[in-house]
Amino acid sequence: MIALIQRVTEAAVHVGGERVGAIGPGLLALVAVEPGDGEPQFSRMAQRLLGYRVFSDAAGKMNLSLTDTGGALLLVPQFTLAADTDSGMRPSFTAAASPELGRAGFERLVVLCCDAHPGLETGRFGAHMMVSLVNDGPVTFRLRVPPAAP
Repeated sequence: MIALIQRVTEAAVHVGGERVGAIGPGLLALVAVEPGDGEPQFSRMAQRLLGYRVFSDAAGKMNLSLTDTGGALLLVPQFTLAADTDSGMRPSFTAAASPELGRAGFERLVVLCCDAHPGLETGRFGAHMMVSLVNDGPVTFRLRVPPAAP
């Protein structure tokens, strides 16, 4: 499972002109499910999203997590994060989970995060989304929890 997290002052997702998710200060997480991902990967990613220390403490050091700050979380499915871009001029998506597995994995991550943290919003799986954000810093990290070995 892959997540690209961005510390934001605000972020929103629109589908067909309708706002389907919006947050104030917190994290925007673009999320991709990979083949072999299961409950251990979903659980670990939820822990990392909520516990990764990317917010400044009183001394100005990145020492606080989303849980510590009470910030919001906007989860947006984005299978393109799993693309193979190592060669050629066109990405290959064979490293992404099938749409069915991707949807189930994303929905499981949403449940895990929602159960552990208030202030969760989401994008819409399979939809053409317009994502807007104000990146705070900018602060952006790529998190990965490797899938289970076959």
